[in-house]
Amino acid sequence: MPSAGDNTQPDKPLNPAVARPQALDKSAEAVTYREGAAKRTKTSEIFQAAHTLTLSSSDILSVSDLNQQARQLLERSFAIVQVEGEISNFVSPSSGHWYFTLKDDRAQVRCALFRNRSRFLKYRPKNGDRVHLRAKVSLYEGRGEYQLIGDYLEAAGSGDLQAAFEALKQKLQAEGLFESERKRLLPNLPKHIGVITSPTGAAIQDILSVLKRRFPAIPVTLYPAAVQGDDAPQQLHQALAFANRSKLCDVIIMGRGGGSAEDLCAFNDEALARAIFNSAIPIISAVGHEIDFSICDFVADARAPTPSAAAELLSPDREQLALQLQQYQNRLCQWLQNSLAHRQQRLDALRSRLRHPGQRLQEQTQRLDSLELRLHHANAKQLLRQHNRLSLLRERLSAQRPNEIIARLRPQPGLLQQRLTQALRYQLQLLGQRLAEQAHALHAISPLATLERGYAIVTGNDQQLLQSSAQVNLGDTLHTRLAKGSIRSKVTAIETRTDLSPFDPDS
Repeated sequence: MPSAGDNTQPDKPLNPAVARPQALDKSAEAVTYREGAAKRTKTSEIFQAAHTLTLSSSDILSVSDLNQQARQLLERSFAIVQVEGEISNFVSPSSGHWYFTLKDDRAQVRCALFRNRSRFLKYRPKNGDRVHLRAKVSLYEGRGEYQLIGDYLEAAGSGDLQAAFEALKQKLQAEGLFESERKRLLPNLPKHIGVITSPTGAAIQDILSVLKRRFPAIPVTLYPAAVQGDDAPQQLHQALAFANRSKLCDVIIMGRGGGSAEDLCAFNDEALARAIFNSAIPIISAVGHEIDFSICDFVADARAPTPSAAAELLSPDREQLALQLQQYQNRLCQWLQNSLAHRQQRLDALRSRLRHPGQRLQEQTQRLDSLELRLHHANAKQLLRQHNRLSLLRERLSAQRPNEIIARLRPQPGLLQQRLTQALRYQLQLLGQRLAEQAHALHAISPLATLERGYAIVTGNDQQLLQSSAQVNLGDTLHTRLAKGSIRSKVTAIETRTDLSPFDPDS
């Protein structure tokens, strides 16, 4: 059901101020009483007579009697009827009864389907479904409302509003208007909140109540617009455009209280959805209740189940902030105390190290005098030490008697030269003998010495040494080297004897 005041539609939604409800003109009703069919009197006389006439007690009905007679009249006048329409406001309490509204584009009627009938149905309807209902016409005496008491219910296809909703949802989703990547982050602490809703509805009161309780320091600007009716989408669009032009707020809440599907259809407008998508200011959609969904919910930067939830989403908890601020203050005070204590200690240390220049100069003078005395002492000790060493060296030198040593060693160079000459001669003689022995031994193993003993070296045409008769052929030219000269010969015969002794000259 729509919230109280949500059906109020201000004429011009562009001024961001709460519109005042218009006064209703009341016109007096003229009541005439007919005393007889033939009698005609003037109006003034009838008005005057109306104050004096009294009704018969038998003609007065109680409200209960009137509703009872009306119900009986309806039930007698109408047989079982079959009605087609779209379901909205469907509820199913724990009793198992179903209560809903059946509607078309021009009218609606309340319906009830009790548990003794609904439990046999395999089909469970939902808001937006188009159904066929078999029912009898009756009247609910407790509220005086005419209604249909259902006997059987079956689906007739999705309702027109739901079908249009699904078609627009699929279209905008295909175009990327619902993508999470393009949604903007909401400010953690808004500087200014804009609200687009009815100025007399419950939604603005809920939002202001939550903000007042949680964080009243945030300013709020209302951009009034109708939230239901034929002009509602255009007014919402205009209010959003005005909010973007004014650039007064950094986040916007757009929504209304709960209601039926047709009451919320203003927020399923395609132009309004595209305006929300193109808005330069982040928008929270807060339409209806938790179970209500609109196109604006999908295209907005964030969705809140109710307007109150949207206000809580944007406003920090004042008590929590105060507690956090107190914690920060305590931490800051503790840090300042620690820092001051540390700096005080450092200052004390620096003060203890800081001395008067005269005192420091006096200390430096004393240190200089001390160093001067130490320097004199060190020089005296060094001179004494060097003097003692010199005396010691002089004594050692005197003990060595260098003049006597020089006189004693003066004839030694001649003797040493003579001994060196003799040693060189002996060494040369020894080396000569060794060389002669090695030359004799080398000559003994030389090929030339072998040749001198009568041997010869024979080579073939290829200059290879011949060691066997198998290496030559008849007619080959041989070269024979002797100790003195060489012979060139020609092979005329070849002997292959192997029993000749190498030392037998006759063989």
